[in-house]
This record gives sequence, structure tokens and C-alpha cells, in this order.
Amino acid sequence: MPAPRPWKLSEVNYGHVKNNQYEVAVLPLGATEPHNLHLPYGTDDYEGTQIGEQICGAAHNQGAKVLLLPTIPYGTETNMRQFPFAMNLDPSTLYAVVTDLIASLVQSGIRKVVLLNSHGGNEMKPLLRELYGKTEAHVFLCNWFKAFSDEEYHQIFTHMEDHAGEMETSFILAYRPELVARLPDGSFDADSGATREMQMEALSKGWVSITRPWHLLTTNSGSGYPHEATAEKGEQMMQFLVDRLAPFLVELSAADLTDTFPFVVTDAT
Repeated sequence: MPAPRPWKLSEVNYGHVKNNQYEVAVLPLGATEPHNLHLPYGTDDYEGTQIGEQICGAAHNQGAKVLLLPTIPYGTETNMRQFPFAMNLDPSTLYAVVTDLIASLVQSGIRKVVLLNSHGGNEMKPLLRELYGKTEAHVFLCNWFKAFSDEEYHQIFTHMEDHAGEMETSFILAYRPELVARLPDGSFDADSGATREMQMEALSKGWVSITRPWHLLTTNSGSGYPHEATAEKGEQMMQFLVDRLAPFLVELSAADLTDTFPFVVTDAT
């Protein structure tokens, strides 16, 4: 049996926690919702957990005093209401849950908190603005799916990702392949992920935005072409994220909480 990982809260015991100091807590945020016809409802939950484990494990091995919390498996699903079992937490509810958890971390001596978000519907930046000055914690937001530039993304993937497309399918193929539905010929049991066009140019161009009702936008909740996904692409994506995010956790763990944190102070300022 593998030993408990000392950076994963759900695996360690109180005896271990009493004798170890943590500097950074990572809280993954997921969702429970349909992902086209072929991916599991827990896709965002699996992503948050697996990415959290990989980056925290790498950071721990580099000396970071980091603690990974269990993933919150529910998120904001208000625009997926027409799909069964899209398990919704209104933004205000989600913010209240995260706020309470941050308060628990502060009570436990943590002053550096990273929200590792796996679900586009979890718009967490407003909460960071609301909490600023009201909590002792410095709260950071990482939407890991935005950690790539377009050029870096296309070094791995061909098709842009929105929901249940090439990137997410590649991820699940790499880490939970048994959960990907296939047809008898081995192809994915998924539609093309095509979406309906908007009637007005301002909406199409992004000059004006709405919350998109996914039962009107999509056929089966998928937005993005999944059929060129591979496990190898999912593994490449994970290595990219580890290389990019684990050093941040190491730096954050070692950083002093000065009056100007996290800004650099120079003679000019």
C-alpha cells in the first residue's frame, strides 16, 4: 500500500499535522455537469484533483510547505439548468462556501491560499475583490485552463477548447480512460461539439456578452471538437502545467508576507 502523501490533507492524520508547518493551501474547485456524450460528469472534479496532486507533489519535492485540500465537486451551473444533474451552486452560495473554508485555513495558521479552478462557470475573481482587506489570507486564483498562451496551447492541441473538446478529452484519456465512452469501432461516443451562431455581430465578436444557455448553444453540452484527442496530449498538458505552476507554489511558500507582498520593492519606489 502506498504511504500517505504528506502534502495531501485527506491522507494525513492529526499527529502529522501537529508536527508540520504549512505555508500554502491549494483548494481545487470543480463541478458536476455533463460533458458531451462521452466524458464523465465528474470531469472537472477529476481535473482539479489530478492537477492539484501533480503540482503540489512536485512543489513539495522542491521544498514547498504546501497542503492540497479536497476538491469541491460542485460549481455554478445556472446556464446548464436544462441538462439533468448539472448540480448547481449559485455564485453567492459558492462564494459563501469558499469564504468559510478560507476562514478555517486562517484559523489554522494559513495566510496563503490558492484557488485552483477547473470550471469556467466558477467566476471567482469577484470573490477575491470582496475578500481583499477582510481576511488575513492572501488569496490567489489559478484558472489552470488559462495558463497557456494560444501559441503554447497549439503546440499540444489542434482544436480550441471550450467544453468537453480536445483538451478535456485528452486529459480524461490520460488519467481516467475507463470513463470515456466509445462506440464499437473505438471512436468516441460524442458529437462534433459544434455550437450555434449568435444572431447579432456584437455577441459573435464578444463586444457584448450574455450568460450562454447551453441547451440552446450546444446539442449535447459539448462545445469543442473532441475527436483528435489522445492520452499523450493529456500527459503533455499535465507536464506543462507542472512546469508552470509548481515553481509558483515553491516561490509562494518561501515568500515573506511583508507590507508590500507580493510586489517587488525597488529604490525607485
